[in-house]
Amino acid sequence: MYRAASRIPRRAALAASAAATGLVLHEQPREKLSIYSSPDPQIVLVESPSPLSLQIAVYRRHLQSTYADTHAYVQGWVSKWIEVEQAVENRVKSIISPNEPLTPGLLYVGVSTLTGSIIARNRFILTRLALPPLFLILSAHHFLPETTTNLSNYLGSVEEHYFPTLAQKHEIAKAHSKMGWEMLKEKTQELREKAGNGVVGAVDKVQGATGLKIKETLGLQREEFKKAVEEVRRSVVEKAEEALIAKSQTEAPVEPAAAAPEPAVPEKKEEKEPKRLV
Repeated sequence: MYRAASRIPRRAALAASAAATGLVLHEQPREKLSIYSSPDPQIVLVESPSPLSLQIAVYRRHLQSTYADTHAYVQGWVSKWIEVEQAVENRVKSIISPNEPLTPGLLYVGVSTLTGSIIARNRFILTRLALPPLFLILSAHHFLPETTTNLSNYLGSVEEHYFPTLAQKHEIAKAHSKMGWEMLKEKTQELREKAGNGVVGAVDKVQGATGLKIKETLGLQREEFKKAVEEVRRSVVEKAEEALIAKSQTEAPVEPAAAAPEPAVPEKKEEKEPKRLV
């Protein structure tokens, strides 16, 4: 009994010593402390924005992009407007003739158009509609012929580019109008010639019947003098052209052409005393 009791504490002591030996064997060695002071630990700040700042950043970027797009759009329209202004300026400069001052010309055209409207004030409705534009066109062709021609050519080119069918009909109408005008001029010239011949015949008859020198009094023989002057002028022009051609070929000085002889003026016969009718 005593032996069993003595054996139990001995076994427990052996187990405890074995466990202490195992703990000592498995324990890691401690780190050796440094004799210097340890450095301060580095503090790193991590930015963590709030939700409100994130929303503000999104709206700010959206506003900047919208402003950039709007600015580019406006600048595009401004560039287009500047191009239009330059095109209009160049077109106006090409239409306005530098040889014609606009200050009095436009004033005269405006006064003429106003005169046409004043004349047609109490007239028929068609006359009131047609007379002012007619005065405008006629006065523009009279006071500003080159500018009016350039403007009509430009309008014709625009019509041909955008309305070719209308331009073709317009050209046909212009051709018919020109033909009608030429025919009217020819008819007028024929009527004038017939009227002149009739007057000359009537004067001859009166002069033969009465003996009065009506032709000399009316100056009907001036036509022959005008024809002679025209022939002399033509001969002078032909000689001048021949002299210029010879000078260009030989490159030598050419003596000026002799002055053309003056046309022979028909001598006036002594006027006889007209017979008196009793």
